[in-house]
Amino acid sequence: MLVSVYLMVGQKALFTTIRLYGAQSLLLGVVAATIAFSENRHELFVTAALTVALKAVLIPWFLMRMIDRIGIHREIEPFLNVPASLLVSLALTVVGYRVSTGFPEGVRGVSHHLIGVALSMLLIGLFLMVTRKKAITQILALLTVENAVFLVAVGVTSGMPLVVELGMSFDVMLAVVILGILATLVAPAILG
Repeated sequence: MLVSVYLMVGQKALFTTIRLYGAQSLLLGVVAATIAFSENRHELFVTAALTVALKAVLIPWFLMRMIDRIGIHREIEPFLNVPASLLVSLALTVVGYRVSTGFPEGVRGVSHHLIGVALSMLLIGLFLMVTRKKAITQILALLTVENAVFLVAVGVTSGMPLVVELGMSFDVMLAVVILGILATLVAPAILG
């Protein structure tokens, strides 16, 4: 999942960035299913299925359709160039892993690495929101931050009730639709 975030940082083609987000979400669903199977937490299978259906399929499809309507297929030059952005992302990964070592000994092992990856994804997602100029890329960065939070919620805690997971999924879908509508309405005014 961390590699997909690095690839998103280095990518300028919006279709590829959306596909990378879809792959990241698919991996999140696989992580949830693996945890469900290994720890005998069957409620996580529903979470994994919702994650794959909504985040790996439906949201990327909607965003690709929106990009076709707008007619913008490339990110214009970000505030930082790609090599500098990758170096900052590497530094943020080090910070994320360094912070994750400060947690108590009970969270060592898989959870320690999971927290390190999630914190790194969260920091890189926030970095992408600040340094990218296109609304679509900022939406994808926000969704990456949400994936990082979801990764911690699935991997470290004992799980969320299904009602909370459904509410979060609805909130994410609603946010993407509203941001998509705003990007579609604002793009013609800027381009035209």
